[in-house]
Amino acid sequence: MSKEKLQQHEPGLLVHNGRDRLLSRPGRTHPDSDHCEGGKFFNPRHPDRALTQVFTWLRTRKPSRWPGWVDNETFPLPKARHSDQLCDWRVTFINHATVLLQLGPYNLLTDPVWATRVSPFRNLGPRRVRAAGVSLSNLPPIDVVLLSHNHYDHLDLATLKFLAKRDNPLVVTGLGNAALLAENGIRHVSELDWWEHVAFKDLRIHFTPAQHFSGRGVRDRDMTLWGGLWVETDAGALFFAGDTGYSEHFSDIRQRLGKPRLALLPIGAYEPYWFMGPVHMNPDDAVRAHCDLDAEVSLSIHFNTFQLTDEPIDRPVLDLVEALNRRQVDPLRFIVLKEGEGRDILSL
Repeated sequence: MSKEKLQQHEPGLLVHNGRDRLLSRPGRTHPDSDHCEGGKFFNPRHPDRALTQVFTWLRTRKPSRWPGWVDNETFPLPKARHSDQLCDWRVTFINHATVLLQLGPYNLLTDPVWATRVSPFRNLGPRRVRAAGVSLSNLPPIDVVLLSHNHYDHLDLATLKFLAKRDNPLVVTGLGNAALLAENGIRHVSELDWWEHVAFKDLRIHFTPAQHFSGRGVRDRDMTLWGGLWVETDAGALFFAGDTGYSEHFSDIRQRLGKPRLALLPIGAYEPYWFMGPVHMNPDDAVRAHCDLDAEVSLSIHFNTFQLTDEPIDRPVLDLVEALNRRQVDPLRFIVLKEGEGRDILSL
């Protein structure tokens, strides 16, 4: 599909305009962090994958065939503000890991990506197969961006620059990410270590562990921190898991912060599981995480937009149905929304 045809489908999509200017900045030391050594972060409980595993994956992978383009259904656009009552929550699934969260009078956005490709290159790398569920021009004003890490399918500079210019939201993210954002004119940023928090009006936003990695080029692997984000309010808590494999950290989060009213959990990009499992959850992992957290409701994310791994486009939702049945979890407590679809989140 040509760029022109793609943009006819979605005027709010953004086309990558070249490589990052910041790909090889030396890592900073964080002496107070127990998961950073020599300027590089690491997962304390699980070692990194061996280079031989990477070569084996590249040699043996068998990607399924995804459609070239999928038209979205049409849903009512979100209101500028959902409610003046903090207890009134509404969630709108945009695409991939991008979710609009309207917590009473506040609008939050997770890992905002409207790019055509999630890659450092204009003409190479994963290309979206559907439009974002809400165009940038129809997106309500954003107060806070929850930014989990710096991979291209989660940190899209063109989108962030658009939001910074229009709304100047607070961007809450992990250690080391502020440098790249500042280089691109995005300076309203709070970068945190795991378990640190920052206040925004009635919200208390924590950065939580995840089992993943970071990097935007060949020379900056793990120089910035990845994680999830927990938003604490007087009307319950929201948890955005970011990008992660399944690990004990979900139980740690439940023990330290409580149980969330709403959890956003990734269900896609997991095949072949022997290779992807340490850093990406499959649907069964996501259901286990839902149970570990004891979430009132979980929302499926990280699927259906970019082909990052080998499973077919419809496989994550089918596997989720099986996992919920196998683990005897009520499907109403782990929902799937279509791109652009909104849902009120009632407290149980």
